[in-house]
Amino acid sequence: MAHSHVYGVLLAMAFAAANLPWLSERFLLLIKLNKTACWRWLEWWVCYGVVGLLAMALENKLTGGVHGQQWEFYVATLCLFVVFALPGFIYHYDLKKLLKP
Repeated sequence: MAHSHVYGVLLAMAFAAANLPWLSERFLLLIKLNKTACWRWLEWWVCYGVVGLLAMALENKLTGGVHGQQWEFYVATLCLFVVFALPGFIYHYDLKKLLKP
């Protein structure tokens, strides 16, 4: 698989992980609980960390090392993760109420 395909799959996984807290009532798809907004944001931060660790592991596997980053890189990836989470957030807090029969 070409490197560009791996990066595309990683971006798709990041998009899915960013929307997971708002589309599922289970914490990390494992624990059934009545999630409040605090639980959803905690799950979102955990998903951000998991995706970041996965990206670092892929970088290490593909290039043989992990390039050191400054704080600007992490702020940019956090902003990208926020943008990825927008569809699930809008669905959970706005559209779900409108689509109920």
